[in-house]
Amino acid sequence: MQQLHLFLAFFRVGILGYGGGPGSIPLIHKEVVEKYRWMSDEDFGDLLALSNTLPGPIATKLAGYIGYQVSGMFGMINAVMATILPTIALMIILLTSLSSIKDVSWVEGMTAAVIPVVAMMLAVLTWQFFDKARRGMGWTQTFLMSVVIFVLFEFMNVHPGILIGVLILIALARKDKSPDEKGDKLS
Repeated sequence: MQQLHLFLAFFRVGILGYGGGPGSIPLIHKEVVEKYRWMSDEDFGDLLALSNTLPGPIATKLAGYIGYQVSGMFGMINAVMATILPTIALMIILLTSLSSIKDVSWVEGMTAAVIPVVAMMLAVLTWQFFDKARRGMGWTQTFLMSVVIFVLFEFMNVHPGILIGVLILIALARKDKSPDEKGDKLS
């Protein structure tokens, strides 16, 4: 039964994850954290951060790791196949048919209508991560860190993987202190 649930969870992601990784991440979160409770919000956030530092499509990286955690090697293969099979089938079917009708107004409208849905799903997931950071670090530190990260990404073109790697190294280098000793917990 576990393998069936694993397959169905990632098959839904593969079918509904319009727009690639950004559209898939909220769907994976919904299936893995909220529906099946295979991991916590915190674990998912950590996995997402680590996955973004590795090369390749995010949906398959997440599927592989989560599948392995849930059900070992067979679970990993099951989840990855469930993620990529719908994409392969839909690419073959849709791209051959859509290429002939791509300029029809309802097709353009349908494609344009999906963009706000994906944007809103990403906004909700972003707020959930921001709120989690706020609970851990406080409003001030979360806001300041968000602004600095935004500037590094948008204006200085720092790759997210580099920033995540630096933050991991900083976290490992810091002495193990309680939040009260560090003075990090601002409310």
